[in-house]
Amino acid sequence: MNLLEVIKDVFKPFLDGEKPPLHVGEVMNLWFFLAVSEQTIRGEQVAINTVQDEDLKKHLQELMDIHSEIRKDIIGFLQKEGVPLPETTPPKKQGDFESIPADAKLSDQEAAQLVSENLVVAMTMAARGITEAVRTDVGAMFAKFFMSKVTFGITYKAFLQKKGWLLVPPPFKIT
Repeated sequence: MNLLEVIKDVFKPFLDGEKPPLHVGEVMNLWFFLAVSEQTIRGEQVAINTVQDEDLKKHLQELMDIHSEIRKDIIGFLQKEGVPLPETTPPKKQGDFESIPADAKLSDQEAAQLVSENLVVAMTMAARGITEAVRTDVGAMFAKFFMSKVTFGITYKAFLQKKGWLLVPPPFKIT
């Protein structure tokens, strides 16, 4: 069972026909999700240039591909609705930055943790977008974003565990 297909099938009957105007909360959630996605992509571009672990680089590339698709979806939607887009910084160039001292850049583990933190923020923002959307098409978009993050997060958590990078709080013991 493909969860994205299930969500699409649930929302499909509501996506046809005339749609009401976007409300200010929907615009803000989409606009902010796009702005944060743009900045997250920049961080991933920098991380790909500086991390040493090849598996982490593959995960970063996969996440950049996910974010590029999200970015494309939101930009197309906002432009169709006549909503101005947020200003962004230019993409970071690919390069070899081994000459940067290790203590002046994020370690592989720190970059991996930053990805985890960004996933939590994105899933929270997507869940908010789902619950605050009045228009079904907006809710469906946020559901798609949410599921793409959850799907990535499941495999990413296993990767972090394998590397010994998963931050786990100590066990709780009542004394």
